[in-house]
Amino acid sequence: MQGTAPELFLVYDRSTPPATSTGLRGRCPRCGRGHLFQGFLTVRPRCEACGLDFAFADSGDGPAFFVMSLVGIVVVALAMMVEFSYQPPLWVHALLWLPATLGLSLLLVRPAKGLLIALQFGRKAEEGRLRS
Repeated sequence: MQGTAPELFLVYDRSTPPATSTGLRGRCPRCGRGHLFQGFLTVRPRCEACGLDFAFADSGDGPAFFVMSLVGIVVVALAMMVEFSYQPPLWVHALLWLPATLGLSLLLVRPAKGLLIALQFGRKAEEGRLRS
């Protein structure tokens, strides 16, 4: 065969920065310079650097689900290790694991939301529609 069929190859747009780094840092998924968030979890209306409209950004409950799952597994595993090794009183568990759960959840939810929005932009994901 002479040449290659272009439709067989995935074309990667090198003008957009990687979704992982921009999402985890809370940056614009198109330019990587502008901020994605206005407050702690509030998405800005548009990027201040390139003007991308963030109306498409709807991560839904995805970030909360992934963070709850990850934090739950980690905290329960650590709590079981502490219980089986030291058998501390119940108040020690409450003193250790309630702040750990809250802290880890707050630490991870913003990067998770940014990552899901950046992946949504990079994959051009949108709401499903029925054909008529």
